[in-house]
Order: sequence, then structure tokens, then C-alpha cells
Amino acid sequence: MAHDAVQDGEGGRQDGGRGDGSSVSLKPNAIGFVDALVIGLNATSPAYSLAAVIGPIVALVGIYAPGVMFASFVPMLLIASAFYYLNKVDQDCGTTFSWVTRAMGPWAGWLGGWAITMTGVLVVGSLADVAVSFTLLAVGLDGWVENDFARQFLTVLLIIVMTGLCVIGTELSAKVQNVLILLQIAFLLVFVVVALYRVYAGTTGFDSIEPSLSWLDPFGAGGAALTGGLLLGVFIYWGWESAVNLTEETENSASAPGKAGLWSTVVLLVTYLSVAFAVVAFAGTAFLAENAGEEEFIFAQLAGDVLGGWDWILLLAVATSAIASTQTTIIPASRTALSMARRQALPRHFGHISPRFRTPDVSTWWVAGIAIAWYLVVNQISTNALFDSLTALSLLIAFYYALTGVACAVYYRRHLTESVRNFVLIGLGPVVGAGLLAWLLVRSVIDMSDPANSYSGTSWFGLGPPLVIGIVISLVGVILMVVWRLRDAVFWQERPGVADPDLVHAPSRKSADRKER
Repeated sequence: MAHDAVQDGEGGRQDGGRGDGSSVSLKPNAIGFVDALVIGLNATSPAYSLAAVIGPIVALVGIYAPGVMFASFVPMLLIASAFYYLNKVDQDCGTTFSWVTRAMGPWAGWLGGWAITMTGVLVVGSLADVAVSFTLLAVGLDGWVENDFARQFLTVLLIIVMTGLCVIGTELSAKVQNVLILLQIAFLLVFVVVALYRVYAGTTGFDSIEPSLSWLDPFGAGGAALTGGLLLGVFIYWGWESAVNLTEETENSASAPGKAGLWSTVVLLVTYLSVAFAVVAFAGTAFLAENAGEEEFIFAQLAGDVLGGWDWILLLAVATSAIASTQTTIIPASRTALSMARRQALPRHFGHISPRFRTPDVSTWWVAGIAIAWYLVVNQISTNALFDSLTALSLLIAFYYALTGVACAVYYRRHLTESVRNFVLIGLGPVVGAGLLAWLLVRSVIDMSDPANSYSGTSWFGLGPPLVIGIVISLVGVILMVVWRLRDAVFWQERPGVADPDLVHAPSRKSADRKER
């Protein structure tokens, strides 16, 4: 049954993945392993993520911020293992949607796909806003940042440009991403080296602290502080799976995208720990805790102190990080919508692929259009409402990551006892990762239920705005799912299966077949 289901999925791609009988498909072998790795890295927006969470994490755990970031890496690595092994037996750009459908049925799969799509919608506008703001700061146009009309106009323009790059072609997207990640890492490296040099030279002007390996102890600050820090830290890794969403367009599709996802989490860990050590050592815990509420602009505050007149380097690091992530965050949402459409889980026009560029043009522009509308509407409420909508991301991210971890063990259930490696890496690891994320999901719901924990500090129906936003998005998804089920029942006729033994034990075969096509 599972093998037939995979072949049916392949058939959908052979007729274009559009559901309209055309022969247009996504362009195979458009990018390589390094390109996929870079896209996975950029999708997490490393510099922006660091800027956004370093202050709040230090406020919670002090010098043990690097340890919390290391602890946050563990569930990400375990879920990345699930992505790797599921991609080996099903190279579908819908990733979680396709895998969960095959393992646990269409209802769970549809909800997983909805969660991925909505994360893109919620975050693209904010990323573009940060990209515009830091670019303006870097070139000395500080007044434009305070001008809501100018900033929002430039933000919408940036989203349109980056969406156009996504549509024009995966190769062009990859080339742009390669440049952006090199700039970003170079800028961060300069910051780390200069900051640590000044710490040991005693020229910081802050209550600096010399780094110590003891900072890597995640339990140093106590249980309650660790919980809060993990809630912040675990989501700075979110986005690496964008590499796997390009599986149908990547060389060696059965292995390269999954490896890119795994390695991206490791590279992120090294990057985050390096910057965390440098920031905590240079500025000290008191300054970071006092300015925790400044969020991403804490890097802007430190840039001048660390680099002097060269502060634009760090500002551009955050700007390029957000620009890159604006583009890469559109990829999972658009390709998930494509995958859902060709399985008839969404209207067929979402599965349209550009005959010229061989990218999912309709779903890509739809994601961008809804993201722009969300950004503009929420900004009319307040800037804090936009931040509250970003906080709601944690619920959706934890949900679909945990769902993927469980799906891996379920889909491979007949192969888990074949070896210790299978049991640990395919079964136990992903399930433990899913359990950790489920725990964080519950903790997030509890924290978000208190309005005082939101950016706006206001109450919506007696709850915090982020939780209300998360509940509304989930309810809208359930309603749309039921409506589409009543209108078109084809997708819901699919039945759960298990991983095909031939694909499990000979993962290269499918990749070779794709190259022949």
C-alpha cells in the first residue's frame, strides 16, 4: 500500500503536479547540496534570530545563555533526523504534509501542511520589516525607520521583489542566497573577533566577563529559568527544513536535502554559540538584561560600542539575514501548498507550475499576497500586535515539528528493530524530539494564556493575544479542511501506510529514477 501511494505521488509530479494534465514539473537538479545547505541556513535568519533572542535569554538565565542555546539544539537535531529519513523514502516538496499523510492519514497531514503554510504568512512581513529597518539604519536614514508609511512601503516592495526571485527560478534564488549567507557570516565573524579581542584587552566600557566553558551548562540558572530560555531558544533554529522543501529540485534528492537540513542545524549551533559567548562576554549580563525588551535592536545598540564607526557591518549582518529569510521563508509555504494542491487537498490552481521558470508561481504569489495583507492589517492595530502574531508562531512550529517526529517512527515502524541505528535514529530520537517539542508547546500555551506575557500586555477574550491568534489560525484551518473535505473527497480516500522496504534499503534508486525522467 505504501509503495503504491509513493508511486501515485510520483505520478502526480509526472503530470506536472498541477492536477490539470499538463507536463510541466518542478525543475529537477536545479541546485546542489551546498545550495540547499545555504538556503536552510538563511531560512533561519541567524543574525536576526540572535538579535531577537539574546537579550531576553540572558535576562532569564544570565551567563548560561550559550548553554540554553545548546540545549535548544537537541530537539532540532532529533527532528532533523526525522526529516532526513522521511525524505529518503518520499522526496516530496510538501515534506511534513506528505509524510504525515502517508504515515498517519489525510486529516493529520492536512493540518501539518496548514501549519507550515501559515508560519510563512505570519513571519514574512516581519522579516522584511526588519530587513528594511536595519538597512536604513546602516546607511544613516534613521528617520525613515520612524516613518511608518515609508518603512511599510519599502517592506511591501521588498516582499514583492523577493517573491519575484522565488518565481523566476530556484537557481537564481540559490545564487542570491549564497551571496547573502557569505555576507552575513562574514559580518558576524568580524563582530565576534573584535568583541572578544576587546574583552581580553579590557577596552569594552562595559562590565565585561571573560568567557568560560561553564557557560555551556544549561542547568546553571535553575529549572524555571531553563524552561523560559528553551521556549525562546528552540525557535531560533526554526527554518532549516527549507532545504528539504526543495527536494524535488535538488541533485541526489534522496539524500542531499536531508543531509543539508542536518548540517544546517550543526552550523547554526556553532554560529549561535560563538555570537552568544561574544555578546555576553562583551556587554555583561546586567546590560543585556536591562535592554532585553529592545529585542532585535539590541544589536544596533552594541554595534557602535564594539565596532565604533564600523557599526554598519553588524547592522548589515542583521539586514542581510532578514532579507535572505524573507525569500527562503516563502519556499516552504509555497511548495507545501503546491504539494497539497496536486494531491487535491487544496484547489488545483495552487498547484500551477510556471512553464517558463518551472516554479510554483501561483502558490508563491498567493503566500506573498496574504503575507503582505497580514502585515499591513496587523500593523494598523499596533506594532505590538505584529510581535504578538510572531509569538503565536511557536505554537504552529512546535506542532508540525512534533507531528513530523511521530510520523517518522510510525512510517518506519516495521524497520525500527532491524538495527540499533534504526531504533535510535529513526524511532527513539524523533519521538523524544517530538516529546520535547510537545512539552514546549504546552508550556507556550500556558505562558501565552496570561495577557501580561504578551508584547501588547492587553487581554483578548481574557487570554493573551498570541494564544488567541494561534487558536483562530487553528480553527480557520480546521474549518477550511472540513469545507474542502465536503467539496472534494478525493484526498481523504488516501490511507496510512508504511515505508516501502525497497526504498528503505535502496534509497538511491528513486533519485536515479528521477534523473532518468
